[in-house]
Amino acid sequence: MLKEHAKLMSAFAASGEIIGRKKLQKMIFIAKKIAFPFQEKFQFHFYGPYSEELTLRIEELCNMGFIHEVKEKKGGYYQYKYSVTEEGTDFLKMYELEMPKLESVLLNMNEQNARFLELVSTVLYFNDLSKEEVQEKVFTLKRKQRYTEEEIDQAYQYIQQLAQIAQPVH
Repeated sequence: MLKEHAKLMSAFAASGEIIGRKKLQKMIFIAKKIAFPFQEKFQFHFYGPYSEELTLRIEELCNMGFIHEVKEKKGGYYQYKYSVTEEGTDFLKMYELEMPKLESVLLNMNEQNARFLELVSTVLYFNDLSKEEVQEKVFTLKRKQRYTEEEIDQAYQYIQQLAQIAQPVH
């Protein structure tokens, strides 16, 4: 049961501090789609792929004292920051998880802004469609975000870049 929690703890430990719930959701979704064995189920939501299971697991990790969640008021909205606690680090030592490259991939994603990760995750969510169909979905579903064709191209390039980072070295 706790193996899935340990995988998430590995993601938090690899990322350092993650700022924003939306960013966290997108990072786990993207990592899952490109190579890593996260089991949470995602559905398309207002800001792109979203997992209720992930939200619940994070709440459980916070309640167990393994993840520290800080809620800060930023202008007109609240922002959440997540980091691993000392107890969380001790918990993680009990599990041997083989997810090489996870840290490189998550650190790279953590440097991106949430808006871009929302686009990347949306592109990945519809990856069974043609590029033209994905563009149409993005322009329709994400109209308020005003993504451009260039940004969508950048999202595809970024997905390739992450996939290369995630590949095992031979």
